[in-house]
Amino acid sequence: MEHTLFSLLLLLSTHIYSGHSDDDDGPAKAVLTKQPKSSQIFSGESVTLRCNIQRGEVTDWKYTWRKDGVDFLSRKHEYEISEVKTSDSGDYRCLGTHVDQKKHSKWSDIVRLTVTALPETTLTVYLNPAYTGETVTLTCSVGSGWSYKWYKDNTKKVVTLSGRHTTTGTNFTIRRAADSDQGFYWCQGEIQSRSISSIISDPVTITVKALPKATLNITPNPAYTGETVTLTCSVGSDSGWSYKWYKGNAKKVVTLSGRHSTTGATFTISRATESDQGLYWCQGEIQSRSISSIISDPVTITVKERPAAVLTLQPNWPQIFSGETVTLRCDIQGGEEIDYAFYNSGMSVSTKTEPEYRISPAKNGLYTCEGLQKRNGLKHSQTSNVIQLTVLDQPQAVLSVSPQWLNPGDSVTLSCGFKESSTGWRIFWYRTVPYTAGLLSLSDRSYSVEPLSGKGTSEDSYTLIPAGSSHTGGYVCRAGRGDPVYDTLYSKPQFLWSGEPQPSVSLKMRPNRTQHFTSKSLSLSCEEKRNSTGWKLKRYREKAVESGCDSNWGSIAGSTCTIRSTCKKDSGVYWCESGSGEYSNAVNITVAVGPLILESPAYPITEGDSVTLRCTNRYQETNPNPKVDFYKDGVLIRNETTGEMTIPAVSKSDEGFYKCTFNEEESPKSWVRVRGVTPGPSTSVPVGVVVGLVVAGVLLTILLVLLCRYKNAKDSCCNRTFSLPQPQSTNQQDHESTQGRAPDPGYTHLQHDAGAAAAGPSDVMYAQIQLKELDKKNKKMPADPKENPVYSEVKTGKTTA
Repeated sequence: MEHTLFSLLLLLSTHIYSGHSDDDDGPAKAVLTKQPKSSQIFSGESVTLRCNIQRGEVTDWKYTWRKDGVDFLSRKHEYEISEVKTSDSGDYRCLGTHVDQKKHSKWSDIVRLTVTALPETTLTVYLNPAYTGETVTLTCSVGSGWSYKWYKDNTKKVVTLSGRHTTTGTNFTIRRAADSDQGFYWCQGEIQSRSISSIISDPVTITVKALPKATLNITPNPAYTGETVTLTCSVGSDSGWSYKWYKGNAKKVVTLSGRHSTTGATFTISRATESDQGLYWCQGEIQSRSISSIISDPVTITVKERPAAVLTLQPNWPQIFSGETVTLRCDIQGGEEIDYAFYNSGMSVSTKTEPEYRISPAKNGLYTCEGLQKRNGLKHSQTSNVIQLTVLDQPQAVLSVSPQWLNPGDSVTLSCGFKESSTGWRIFWYRTVPYTAGLLSLSDRSYSVEPLSGKGTSEDSYTLIPAGSSHTGGYVCRAGRGDPVYDTLYSKPQFLWSGEPQPSVSLKMRPNRTQHFTSKSLSLSCEEKRNSTGWKLKRYREKAVESGCDSNWGSIAGSTCTIRSTCKKDSGVYWCESGSGEYSNAVNITVAVGPLILESPAYPITEGDSVTLRCTNRYQETNPNPKVDFYKDGVLIRNETTGEMTIPAVSKSDEGFYKCTFNEEESPKSWVRVRGVTPGPSTSVPVGVVVGLVVAGVLLTILLVLLCRYKNAKDSCCNRTFSLPQPQSTNQQDHESTQGRAPDPGYTHLQHDAGAAAAGPSDVMYAQIQLKELDKKNKKMPADPKENPVYSEVKTGKTTA
C-alpha cells in the first residue's frame, strides 16, 4: 500500500516538475548502462548497472530502479550484482529525482540483462588408444570467445607444454606419443577478461600401446603336394589392419599368382608344390594412420610327398568264408602320431588310433585305408591299395578214401580237401555212428560222429594201418582255422569196406544186378555154406551203418529180406556180418529214379573174360534200347544199336565207371572192377613151395567134388561164384581217371547216383577148372566149357540165383 502511494506521488511530482520548469527546456533523461556489455552474462559474473543524469552532479540526485516493472529505491547511481544468477535476468530502467524534490529525470531506456548458466566443456580425443609414435589430438569445445586450459591425472595439474605437446585453439596435440602420455585428461574453457571459466570437462583416459607384433599361423604344415595351405596373420583385436606377406631371407613381398591369393588376414597357396617351401613373414599396417605392426616371426613351410599307405589282410588266405574273422592292417611310414581311417567302397567304416581294423564276421567290399592328422583330421597319407574281400559261403570239406574196398591187411588213407583253394586249416577226422545224444552231431541229428584224433592233424591225410574189419563204416572230416576257430561243414560221409569175406556165407540178391528201378521188388539173403549161425544183414546207407531188416527196410522171411518197393533211399552197401565180426561179400546197390539203368556185373571180372553191359529202359525192360551210347569215366566209347556193349576180353585198363545214355536220358554210373589173374610161380620161388601149392590145390578140388556129390547139390555150393570186393561207385566228374584206385569219394554213391559193386571170397578159378576136368571124365558135366554154368558165371561175372 505504501509502495503504491510512493509511486503515485513520484509520478505526480514528476508531472508537476516537468510541466512547470521555468529555467530550462525540459526534464533531463536518465541513461542506463551495463557492465560488462556482453549480451551473454554467465552465472557468477559481477554485473554493474550505472544510471547517469545529464544535469547536475551525481550527488544531486536520488535514483529509482525498475526491474520488469517493479521499482525499488537506491540512492546510488550504480546497482551492482556481485554474483549474478539466472534469476537476475530481466529488463532494467532507472529514474533520477533531484534532491530538492522539485524535478525528476526521464526514465532511461530498457537494458536487458540475460544471465545463462556456465557452459559445460566437451573433450574429445582422436586416436585412442594410440600406438607408440602416433600423434594424438585432444579437442576441447565450449563455444566462441573462449580460451582453454588442459589438465592431466587425478591432481588436475595443468599440462606442461613441451616440444611434443602443443596447443592451437581448441586442440591439444601430443606428437610421437609415448607410454608416459597415458593417463586422465581434462579441459576447461575460460574468458580471462571477465575472469570466468566453463564447467570442467569429464576426464578422458588416453592409452598409448606399444606397436603389436604380428602372429603368423600356417595350416597345414608340413603340407603335402597338391594340398591347399592357408597362412593367417593376426595383429591383436584392433580392426582396420591390412596385411603384407613376405617370403625368403630377403623378406621380399610375395608375388600373387594363379595359385596364390589373399583375402583379409589370409594368404592362400593352392595346389602346393616344392617351390612353395621356405620362410614366410607377415606384417599388419593401417595406411590411414601410417603405422605398421612389428613384423611376425618367420615360419617355415615344408611341402613333401604324402607317405604311402599299405593295406594288408590278416590272415592272408586266398579265400575268406562266411562267418570268419579277418583283420585289415594299415602300415604308414613316418612315425608321426596319426589316426587310421578305413573305408569300404569309399565310405568310412572305422577311424581309430590303432592301425588294425577287425571285421567279424567278414563282409564283402573294396577296402582301403589312409592316415589322418590328429590335430585337424586332415588327410595325412596317400590312399592305400585296394583289397577286395569276397566272402564265400561256408565251405564243406571233401573226404576221399583210398582204397575204398580193401583186401585183408591193407592200409587205407583218408584224404580231406576242399573244392575251393584255401589254406591254414587243421583237419579233424571222425567216424559216423547213429545219432547219440552227447556226441558231436549234425544240426539235423541225422547222425553223430566219433573223433579218430582228438587234436586233429596239420596234414590233409590220415592213415589206418592196417585197416581191420572193425573199420568198416562211414567217415567224415572237417577243418578249422583262425582265432577264434572257424569250422567248415562236415564232409559228406564216405564208406570204407574193410571186411574179410568168409567162405561160410555169401550175400545173394534177386534180381542179380547192382542197379534197380524204383518201385520194384528186391530180395537179399545171407546164404550159409556150412553150419554157421548168427549172420545178420547190414547196410551202409547215406550216413551210418544200419543193422537188421526192420520195418524201415522191408520184411524178413527166414534169411531173406525183401524190399517190396524200392526207393532212392535204399541205395547203399549191403553185406552179411556175424556176431563174431566175420563178413560176407558186399554189394553196392543203386536205386535209380530215372528211366535208364545199366546192367553190369555185381562182382569183379577176371582179366581175359568177356563181359556184356546192357542199357535197360524202365518202360521196356524186356527189350534193350536201340542206339545207345556207352561212356567210360565220362568219355564216349561206344554207340550200339543193340542196346548192349560187349568187351570180349577185359583188361585192367577196362576198369572204371560206366554209364549209358538214350534220348538225352542217362543211367547212373556203375563201377566195373577187373581182377587180375593169379600169377604163376616165378624162378625166384622155391620149387618145394610151388609143388606144395599145386598138391594143395588138387586135394582141395577133390575134396570139394566129393563134398558136392555127397550132398547131391550141384546147384548149391559148386554153382555159386565168389568175387573179390569191388570199389564203391561215385559221381565224380566224368573226366577224372579212376584207373587203379577208388575215385574221389567227395562225389560217391551217397549222393544217390552211383553205380554198383560186389564182393566175395578169394578167387577159386583154379578149383573150377579142376572140377571141369573131373566132370568131363565122369561125364557129369558137358565137355564144352560154354555149356558149363559155373564157367559161364565166372567169365561173365554173373551168378545163378
